[in-house]
Amino acid sequence: MAKVPSPSSRLKRSAVFNLVLLVVLLVLANLAASFKFTRFDLTSEGRYSLSETTISLLENLDDFVYIKVYLEGDLPANYTKLRNSTRELLDEFRAYSSFVEYEFINPSESENEKERKAIYQQLLDAGLTYTNPVEEKASGVSQTLIWPGAIISFKGRTLPLQLLKSQTYANEEELITRSVNDLEYEMTNTVRKLGTVIKPRICFIEGHGELDSLDTKDLTLSLEEYYAVERKRLDSNLTSLVLRTEKGDTVKFIPRYKAIIVASPDSVFSEKDKFIIDQYIMRGGKVLWLLNKVDASMDSLSIYSNKFVYPTELNLDDQLFRYGARVNPDLVADLRASVIPVVAGMVGNQPRFIPKRWPFFPLSLPTTNHPVVNNLNATRFEFVSSVDTVGAPEIKKTVLLASSKRSRILSTPARISLNILRETPDPRMYSSSGIPFAVLLEGTFTSNFRNRMSPQILNNDKIGFVEAAIKPTAMIVVGDGDVIKNSYSRATGRMAPLGYDRYTGELFGNKDFLLNCVNYLCDDSGLISVRSREVKLRLLDETQVKASRTAIQVKNVLVPIVLILLTGVLLTYLRKRKFGRR
Repeated sequence: MAKVPSPSSRLKRSAVFNLVLLVVLLVLANLAASFKFTRFDLTSEGRYSLSETTISLLENLDDFVYIKVYLEGDLPANYTKLRNSTRELLDEFRAYSSFVEYEFINPSESENEKERKAIYQQLLDAGLTYTNPVEEKASGVSQTLIWPGAIISFKGRTLPLQLLKSQTYANEEELITRSVNDLEYEMTNTVRKLGTVIKPRICFIEGHGELDSLDTKDLTLSLEEYYAVERKRLDSNLTSLVLRTEKGDTVKFIPRYKAIIVASPDSVFSEKDKFIIDQYIMRGGKVLWLLNKVDASMDSLSIYSNKFVYPTELNLDDQLFRYGARVNPDLVADLRASVIPVVAGMVGNQPRFIPKRWPFFPLSLPTTNHPVVNNLNATRFEFVSSVDTVGAPEIKKTVLLASSKRSRILSTPARISLNILRETPDPRMYSSSGIPFAVLLEGTFTSNFRNRMSPQILNNDKIGFVEAAIKPTAMIVVGDGDVIKNSYSRATGRMAPLGYDRYTGELFGNKDFLLNCVNYLCDDSGLISVRSREVKLRLLDETQVKASRTAIQVKNVLVPIVLILLTGVLLTYLRKRKFGRR
């Protein structure tokens, strides 16, 4: 007769079997993980998930990237968040690539003042800047010297990276939040720049009264980090924008530039120059049109408080219409606008100025999540015209920036006057909403010269006329040519940053908007999507923390301990109840 195993032996066998099964499952899981890397991110905004662009860059690294972060030591709470976020990001980098090496360094660690100053000077020479935040503590107010930056080395080249964004936001908390948002973009972009040997070429068009190199200097300097920037006059030369190559009987025309920029022309384009740009587009070229359709400026208003403004003729209307857009000869007035100083009286023999919102300097905030404008600061326009989307049903049209809900259109000729600032604006006059300022056009464009060319031109191999784009392309049309203009003093050689408001000292998002435009046109939309990500910091309410400090400490220290004790007591009771009867 077979021996029946006792309950205790069955229990032991079951426990051994479960243990062996668990070990086997763990081994199989580790084997599977060695072949397929997977991470799980349970945050709502994907905070711990890298973009596909960043992952692709990391997986294709063929040399070591060395990152020295100088954000270490006894830091204020906000800067500790920035340091921790930087460390978390670099850990994510290392999870995808073994070529990433980093270290955190405290530049103020040395007790020798001479050594500290020598290190500070080295960091300044390398291109980093410091900050002196003031922190309020229970013991008083303290001020710390902090270097929120990093030095990144790759393939024998080195670049500085400022982790803290420029001082353009309302308070330090918003500043840190924006800096954390941009961490992945800034890191990825810096590594990308270090690894780029041959930069794509872009070009500013000249010869029609466009803004010169000094007026566009700030944006040009930023573009030169990504592209080889040139300036060129078309001068009716058919090969200004395309390169003609011959191989046997085959003739090819290849765009010379990834994109071209037409920045605030003030004179008429000849038909030949229009044809050159048209054929560049037909061969896949990209264009950023920044056009003034009205001759308004603050210089004339500073002399005459009243001025009539008239449309500007550029001879581009038919061409843009064929592509799917029209810049109207009007002005948009908006109650959401930047301010200018207005004389409100005299103090002694000195005029007294007060700030007033000037409706012809509208501020546009993005209302879509398109990569070009997502998470973008307000863009400041000056005497902007509306942009309509027309015709060309095969072209995809996207409004990037528009007016607020309180705006209106002034048809030209029109009289504008500074005297309107002395009166309270009537909201009933500003009843229009969402008037487009900037429009993105994407698709396969049709030539503006289709069905207009003679047989001699159509059959001329040296010209190689194309009636429809050989591949999809894109262009962006903006109804303000001066949105790209930085303030520059030719007397002193000083330049103000693009988007800087000299009346308020505020820095608007003009540069980021235009950089995004060029990046998108040059097929760098993946990198833009990294920049436009938003990481939410769940920051504590400092006022509430101070008021409920003791209660918070008790809850966070005693409650977990009590829960653990209660759980232990409950498990002991259940175990005794289960096994005590047997």
